[in-house]
Amino acid sequence: MLRTVSTAAVAATLAAGGLTALAPSASAASFYDPPAAVPATPGTVIYAQPVSTSYAAKATKIMYSSIDSSGQPVAVTGLYLQPTAAWKGSGSRPLVSYAFGTIGQGDQCAPSKLLQNPISISGNGSGGITTALGYDAIFVGDLLNRGYSVVVTDYVGLGTTDRVHTYMNRLDQGHAVLDAVRAARNLSGTDITASSRVATWGYSQGGGATGSAAELQPSYAPDVQLAGSFVGAPPADLNVVIKGIEGNAIAGVLGYAINGLAQSYPALQPILDANTKDAGKAALKSLSTQCIADTVLSYGGATSTKWITGGRSLSDVIAANPVAQQIVSDQRIGRLKPTSPVLLTTDLADQTVPHSQVRQLAVDWCAKGARVNYTTYGLNIQDGDKLAVHHLGGMVESWQPALNWVSARLAGVPEYGNCLFLPLLK
Repeated sequence: MLRTVSTAAVAATLAAGGLTALAPSASAASFYDPPAAVPATPGTVIYAQPVSTSYAAKATKIMYSSIDSSGQPVAVTGLYLQPTAAWKGSGSRPLVSYAFGTIGQGDQCAPSKLLQNPISISGNGSGGITTALGYDAIFVGDLLNRGYSVVVTDYVGLGTTDRVHTYMNRLDQGHAVLDAVRAARNLSGTDITASSRVATWGYSQGGGATGSAAELQPSYAPDVQLAGSFVGAPPADLNVVIKGIEGNAIAGVLGYAINGLAQSYPALQPILDANTKDAGKAALKSLSTQCIADTVLSYGGATSTKWITGGRSLSDVIAANPVAQQIVSDQRIGRLKPTSPVLLTTDLADQTVPHSQVRQLAVDWCAKGARVNYTTYGLNIQDGDKLAVHHLGGMVESWQPALNWVSARLAGVPEYGNCLFLPLLK
């Protein structure tokens, strides 16, 4: 049963030195409605509710506090999973903060919902039917099978009813990953302790989130010491990624990004209003309620020229507007140094989230002295892939190597990276 607690009680508990799980009243139906006042301390557990999954794990749905890109407290939901089997390794049970790949922008697509029902067909809130596929569920299961607890963030605005999911917002995504760790530590009745080793895992959108988290951690969350971060195929440079997504099977995710950045940066809205056709405005509204399977079916192969006036592309609009340029530039990953080891992966033939900008991220981080294990898969072929085959292939190719790499970091094995050999690597 969920308890009610006032903001004053939150403050009193923190002042007393005990960061404990606080669970205000929330019914199952209203769980995703944030409270009027979100606690200012990141990682505070606002709601906690036991749920059922198909995993051999204790599952707790959580709402926790984070800080958004405007510096304000924001409520984020997620799911904490702890294996029912006792931890048999040395020390305390480790924790992995897991960031899903692109799953959609509608609230029904939230990972905390999909891990309870990996395949879901329901109404999308706009009179249509939506199909949600929790394809990351298998990777979460592998981590649980190794005995690790896993906390999965829903990201800012995905699931929660107060705003549109801020897709591709660098700060929102990185903060959500780090504050999920704090929330897991603050949740009562778990095996997680202050000495539990912590790693992060993410591919595609998730790779952008864990990459952001890795480089933000020293300044934003020095209390969250990371043993390592798996950063798979991250969209580190949106200017490059936008061009890769144009005309692709997942072209509709451009709409997710536009919606998400407009949510975070009000100055972007007048630019959109001035440059989008009626068809573009309708597409953005529709996309804000969709999951990725819906988007592929509805907007696969689309180009932004269909949405923007004058036959221009999204890249053209950004290039012509200094405000839009700055907003997109602010999402660039690679300007800060991660102080913990990073496994950075890409498929050489990935033209969806282009390999070139992943390698540039390796160059940027290595130049700052980071410990980066830059690993590539596949062949460096440019075959005009518009079905995201090589991007999806990179997820499969990196799966087991990443699992072994993360396991080594959580076991305390050091990682020195391969930056010395980067000039020889494609």
